[in-house]
Amino acid sequence: MNPGNVLILPGWQNSGPYHWQSGWERAHGYQRVEQHDWIRPLRGDWIARLEDVLLSHQVKYDEPAVLVAHSLGCMLIAAWAAHSRNTHRIKGALLVAPPDVEREDMRQILPGWLPVPTRPLPFKTMVFASSNDPFCALERAHQFAAAWGSELIATGPRGHLNAESGLGNWPQAHEMLLQLMRDGSAAPLQDTASPI
Repeated sequence: MNPGNVLILPGWQNSGPYHWQSGWERAHGYQRVEQHDWIRPLRGDWIARLEDVLLSHQVKYDEPAVLVAHSLGCMLIAAWAAHSRNTHRIKGALLVAPPDVEREDMRQILPGWLPVPTRPLPFKTMVFASSNDPFCALERAHQFAAAWGSELIATGPRGHLNAESGLGNWPQAHEMLLQLMRDGSAAPLQDTASPI
């Protein structure tokens, strides 16, 4: 699979230089979907941007894309898939640390992202969730994964699975991405409670 077919979808405020998403982009040539406004994210604008990138992307490469989302990028995928007629252009997605945008404090920070789409996603997905994510309880991450038809991968207590989580370039998760890229599936980890 062409590395340009792997689309990086950061969350609110984008992913900084020490985030594993940025590391993957630098190391492997994956493509970041740049949003027009990272600070005041509007769901409709973010959906339209993803759709635009995918449509132009499909013209350039004649194969489906793989999405790698962090935080609000996960909600972007769920919202986009609920409205788009182009979900067949996706082979699979990693959904890392989805935030609970329905929680009262999150509603204030990210208005306009309700409700959380709860349809099964029409492509292979894996939700990575930490047991002490400040933006989403593990129980809610389980609910999201069940609603989306996703495999849930518990990482143990790793915070928001971002640059502050000490993951570096997160090679264990990248190995799962490579498996997904090869055949649309991912081999389960030996110990899903281990820090990945």
